[in-house]
Amino acid sequence: MNSLNGLNNISMLTELYEFTTADGYFNSPVKDTVAYFDLFFRKVPDKGGFAIMAGLSQVIEYLKNIHFTKEDIDFLREQGISDAFCDYLKDFKFTCDVWAIPEGTPIFPNEPIVKVRGPVVEAQLIETALLMFVNQQSLIATKANRLVRASHSTTVAEYGTRRAQGFSQAVLGARAAYIGGCSLTSGIIPQKLFGIPSVNTMIHSWVQMFDSEYEAFCEYARRYPDDCTVVVDTYDTIRSGIPNAIKAFNDVLVPMGKRPNSIRIDSGDITYLSKRARKMLDEAGFPDCDIMASNSLDEYLIGDMVSQGAKVDCFIVGERLITSATSPLFSGVYKLCAVEKDGEIIPKINLSENVSKITIPSSKSVYRLFDTESGKAIADVLTLDGETVDDGKPYTLFDPDFTWKRKDIERFVARPLLVPIFKQGECVYDEPSLNEIREYCSEQIDTLWDEVKRFENPHKYYVDLSKELWRVRNRLIEEHKAVTK
Repeated sequence: MNSLNGLNNISMLTELYEFTTADGYFNSPVKDTVAYFDLFFRKVPDKGGFAIMAGLSQVIEYLKNIHFTKEDIDFLREQGISDAFCDYLKDFKFTCDVWAIPEGTPIFPNEPIVKVRGPVVEAQLIETALLMFVNQQSLIATKANRLVRASHSTTVAEYGTRRAQGFSQAVLGARAAYIGGCSLTSGIIPQKLFGIPSVNTMIHSWVQMFDSEYEAFCEYARRYPDDCTVVVDTYDTIRSGIPNAIKAFNDVLVPMGKRPNSIRIDSGDITYLSKRARKMLDEAGFPDCDIMASNSLDEYLIGDMVSQGAKVDCFIVGERLITSATSPLFSGVYKLCAVEKDGEIIPKINLSENVSKITIPSSKSVYRLFDTESGKAIADVLTLDGETVDDGKPYTLFDPDFTWKRKDIERFVARPLLVPIFKQGECVYDEPSLNEIREYCSEQIDTLWDEVKRFENPHKYYVDLSKELWRVRNRLIEEHKAVTK
């Protein structure tokens, strides 16, 4: 099979070493060990102050449907996977517990955003797919929100299908962009699958196909009188594009009792051109005709245009959104943090030559602390399972690396962030609609201080450890250091 069209089952969307590792576990003494894995990320894209959780819906769909066909198993056997493990895969059933931070939530480095507990063989096999879904969509949702914040309430449309690096990125990227705050998409499949409102516009080749720009505009207006958007920069925006658009609107739409939807400017100094265009349209009697802007836009260009008074009603963003061009990597990783032995949770740590890669051990909970007066988020605190953050009395926050940095807080509310998704392999999560996720995302971002949200040198939002978790982490570090002496 050479065609991707036959890949309806994505259970094999992983890497060979996941199968060889799971096969090794299956045929070793650790076969029945219950393991805990954390999915977390290390750096915020674009050196921003926060990221946005996305991709959970696809994780849920994947885990609900994971199975292996005879063709899959025969192929794995050819790759050297043991007969015993191949026989196990015939009747594979996912039985793990999964917790996750809901989509649309602002998230920060080194805190668990997905947590998996279950037989080590199962928990290992799902690593790659979970990372792929969360990494891609969290990256695009984060980038989209930067664009939306830069636009200062001006509509931002996702227009990236043609520049996406594959069909999954095009479709799920549009979904993530909508979560992050984009209002529209150019893609047909995202509109069909997710109900994301679409954006429509004329393209330059339409103008070039006719003997004159005016004729092209007239024909388009006759064909699409209820959604007439014309592109005005094919030849000369000010001298021909806008005048011909106005003439076509008057000659075709007005006699029909219709109004133009918008014009689009795709080149040149868009701030200057939009101001000129706005004045020309207003004077011609079309103050209700919107102006759309495109041409390799990003949050910095949009921010500059807004600050300079551009008269733009919709920013269309393609390549720099769908690829997150300025920071095209979301650094999500999936690490073992504990195992169960005789009913006891045994914490595990990954010590690295690179200090930033040292993991946080044990099974954990994540709390977000909100100031009761302002409603703003103060910090996140990671605790051992079973620990609680008592918001009825003062609490001391401390930097886990620079422990002398401390802050006593009071009058706060502690909210747990991880929610149950699967219990023994059965989904127990009532998924919100995409519109509900998008609205929730906007609400949660409002809980962040402006200093955390700024693009340049954002204030560091603290993800701290409870005293007990800090002690566990440092005890393991000291124990491993002693062994290697």
